[in-house]
This record gives sequence, C-alpha cells and structure tokens, in this order.
Amino acid sequence: MKVLLVNGAPHEKGCTYTALCEIEKELNNEGVETEIFWLGNKPVRGCIGCGGCASNGKRCVFDDDVANVLIDKAKEADGFIFGSAVHYAAPSGTICAVLDRAFYAGATNFRYKPGAAILSCRRAGSTAAFDVLNKYFTISSMPVVSSGYWNMVHGAKAEDVLKDEEGLQIMRTLGKNMAWLLKCIENGKQNNILRPASEAKIRTNFIR
Repeated sequence: MKVLLVNGAPHEKGCTYTALCEIEKELNNEGVETEIFWLGNKPVRGCIGCGGCASNGKRCVFDDDVANVLIDKAKEADGFIFGSAVHYAAPSGTICAVLDRAFYAGATNFRYKPGAAILSCRRAGSTAAFDVLNKYFTISSMPVVSSGYWNMVHGAKAEDVLKDEEGLQIMRTLGKNMAWLLKCIENGKQNNILRPASEAKIRTNFIR
C-alpha cells in the first residue's frame, strides 16, 4: 500500500511540508509506504478544456510541467493526501491548475482511491480552501478520509507549525485513519469485495 502526499505549496519545506511529514510518520508506523511529491514553484498551465487528453492516452496534451508526472504517480498510488498553503482563502494556484488537469485527464488513476486534503495558513481562510480541494474527491468516487477536526495547521513558518499541538494531532489522526481505510479496502479485495460497477455517464444541462 502506498500513499502519495502532494505538496502544492510554493515553498518546498515550509508549513505544508511540515504537516505532511507528521502524517507520513503515522502512515509509516502503520506499514504504509509513502512519497512526498512537491509540485514545485515553476509556471503551470491551467486546463483549457480542449479535450485532447481523451485521445492522448488519458494524459494532458501539455507535457511541459508536473501535471502528467502526477497522473503517472497516481496510477501507482493507493491513496492521496493533497496539501496546500492558503492564498486569499483558496488553495495555491499551482495545485488548482495541476489538479484540474490531472483529475480531468487521468481520472481513472484516482477513482475509488481514498483522498484527503490538508491546509496550512497563518490565520484564516483554511475552511474555504479545504472545501475546494475536497470537491476533487467527491466528483471522482473517492472515499474522503477525515480526522478529528478540519485538516489544518497554523503558522507563518515551519517552526510555528511544530508548536501547533492541536494541528499536529489532527495530522496524526488523519494518517492513522488513512492507514485504517487502506487496510480495510485491501482486506475487502482479498474477500472478493470489489469496486462498484460504474454506470455510463449521464450529462444534462438546464437549457430548454
């Protein structure tokens, strides 16, 4: 079992990374393999809705940033933690641009795999950003992993996060809950409890 922890913050080893490391320790303690993947701070394209991914092996046609790297890594992962700093009460522009493309082009690599979002902020805006990231899971048939409170840590720098005792506990609980759910899914597979059968997609609009 492997969990991919995606760091969507602009600083590689700042507050978000510190929170992800706390989760990683619990996952490792539970025997779950992990990888922390930083999306970086280079320019990233947003989705242009071209639909080219449908004829491009379910990969984005733009191959000059990390979106396809994430799609490829997602194929080998069993669960996901997506982390971001909070910018104007929203996740980073980088993680939103990457997830828009990765979930659209590589949806099958995420479907039915547990996911969770975590946020780091100095003071406020985390719950609004939390809502944005969770919607990627709920549109993709992904079980959403929860903790004992909303998944957030506070601090202006990594050292501050280490002082956020409640926030760190929330991260540890999240790691334990993710490991528990992954083990339940694995046990289900061994007992022939398979993924739900998908219906053909129905798309409607409200223009008459």
